[in-house]
Amino acid sequence: MVLNRLRSLSSIDAVAGVIALAALAGVVWSPKLSNEVAKATGAVKPVQVSVDVVRLYSADTEHLLNSMREEAALNIVIRNQPAGLVSLVSVDDVTTPLTAVQSDGSVVIADPPPTVFPRHARFVMEAQAEIKPSGVVIGGTKLKVGVPVELEGRLYRLNGVVSGVMPL
Repeated sequence: MVLNRLRSLSSIDAVAGVIALAALAGVVWSPKLSNEVAKATGAVKPVQVSVDVVRLYSADTEHLLNSMREEAALNIVIRNQPAGLVSLVSVDDVTTPLTAVQSDGSVVIADPPPTVFPRHARFVMEAQAEIKPSGVVIGGTKLKVGVPVELEGRLYRLNGVVSGVMPL
């Protein structure tokens, strides 16, 4: 009975079976499933990530920085791959002040006006990551100092560069 059914299968049936097996393999070996397995086995540890954003232009920079601080989390995209939600620890204005040497030799330091000069900001975030011998992996993507990332919140989407990765 079973042998007769196998003989009646066409090449289209065989191709459909191969496609079904490939789809099943894709589900089993998906990055999301491996992330869940890593969480269940305890391979995921908290890490602190610093991202520097330079040339932050805004009409009201202080209001933007304060609204960033109020947000508890933001989305991070690493090398054009969404890596998920990370918690925001702090946002600091790291703009260098203007320095001028006067004719009498004294040095005057002043904050640059926000309408003329862009601001620089440092985002400090905490994320859950796998710590491997080759580096830290967040959302299936390696994260190292110098890697370009995109930060997206409720009111902003900024491009920055990772300036620090530290396991907690």
